[in-house]
Amino acid sequence: MPGKMKRNYGICFAAVILGFLLLCLLFDTSLLGKKAVYFNGLIVIGMFYTIIVCSLNLLTGYMGEFSLGHAGFMSIGAYLSAIVTTLIKDNMELPSLVLFLIAILVGGIAAGIVGILVGIPALRLSGDYLCIVTVAVAEIVRVVLSNFGIPAITGSATFGKSFAGIAKVSDFHYVYFTMVICIFIMYCYIRSGYGRALISIREDRIAAAASGINVTKTKVLTFTISAFFAGVAGAIYAHYITTLVPTYFNFSKSAEFLAIVILGGSGSMMGSIVVAPILSALPQLISYVVPAFASYRMLIYAVILVAVMIFKPTGLFGGREFSLPNFLDRMLGKNKKEKG
Repeated sequence: MPGKMKRNYGICFAAVILGFLLLCLLFDTSLLGKKAVYFNGLIVIGMFYTIIVCSLNLLTGYMGEFSLGHAGFMSIGAYLSAIVTTLIKDNMELPSLVLFLIAILVGGIAAGIVGILVGIPALRLSGDYLCIVTVAVAEIVRVVLSNFGIPAITGSATFGKSFAGIAKVSDFHYVYFTMVICIFIMYCYIRSGYGRALISIREDRIAAAASGINVTKTKVLTFTISAFFAGVAGAIYAHYITTLVPTYFNFSKSAEFLAIVILGGSGSMMGSIVVAPILSALPQLISYVVPAFASYRMLIYAVILVAVMIFKPTGLFGGREFSLPNFLDRMLGKNKKEKG
């Protein structure tokens, strides 16, 4: 590995550790007092939003296809992981970290398998047709969850009422490093040969196929990876909220994820990382900071979205990436010039 690359990875690793220590300072001490629980919840929700929005960006930003079914893959990961961990905790005692790892692996693998089954036939389509198929898949999943259940596990004949009693193991310590690992894997995928092939397919599908790229295989692989991480995000959500209701995973939720991708900048992983936690917490923060606006928080949220699209139609990052090492190099170089 070249020395510059080692240095860049070292800077990013230091930033990750610094961010973790900052969160520990806020939530593992009495610094925030009684407010710690509230803000802890916002942080965890923001982190699972970041995972799912980044995974959707693989499809929308890098593959160039719109998907409005990500809430469906998220629900698969949430419910399957919750079923498995409920069965385990009822029969044996396991540390919370082990239970959390089982949850995210089960949720991710389950959603990934469904992603393969959906992707093989669906990704021969593109544009509006693929978008319609993803909406249909998400609705099928929601209807199935609303009308079927496992009474021995959920305590009710269907999942439609609620699935309660899920182990709360999505501690922010675990979720933070899960988010970092997920983003790192997606970033490496984009920088790999498959990622470059994916971008060439987005730019010109016919030219990519003519140059020897297996278009369908690359798209199915990306779709599966995206579904996998959506399932991981669903598992995190289920094991933090501890109660699941199928109506949460509706069309509006998928549209919200897509809106965040576009607002952050389609094709910019950093845009999703920055915007996802902010927009996931914004409605609650408006109510918390200005209680008088609690009834209008969604209206204010919508106005902000419209304003961003008017004044910055390409999104916050406009398809560009932000590199901390390069930013530091520019700042240090600028300071040296000023001193000189």
